[in-house]
Amino acid sequence: MQTSDATITISEKAARRVAELAAGEPEGVFLRVTVTGGGCSGFQYSFSFDDAMTADDRSFTRDGVKVVIDEMSLMYLEGSEIDYVDDLIGAAFRIHNPNATASCGCGTSFAV
Repeated sequence: MQTSDATITISEKAARRVAELAAGEPEGVFLRVTVTGGGCSGFQYSFSFDDAMTADDRSFTRDGVKVVIDEMSLMYLEGSEIDYVDDLIGAAFRIHNPNATASCGCGTSFAV
């Protein structure tokens, strides 16, 4: 794991929800956020639990919750906020990405 000057913010609601979900997972897991090609806008966000870091991973922490992002994904996520939204259309992690020039209605894919 390397340190990074990149800024990623984790909202209080997102940290709380990750902690709730991680409570049912083996000790030492963290939330991994990745950006991959695909989705209706060109790129899509992916969220998963992981327990192994690689040399190009960057970690961000809030309230004891660790979020890990690989260097390639971080290029697209610089300055973003990871949030958790629970509203009438459903509950999900959302990324407020200042680099996105367009996004789909569900908020899981974006274009730059």
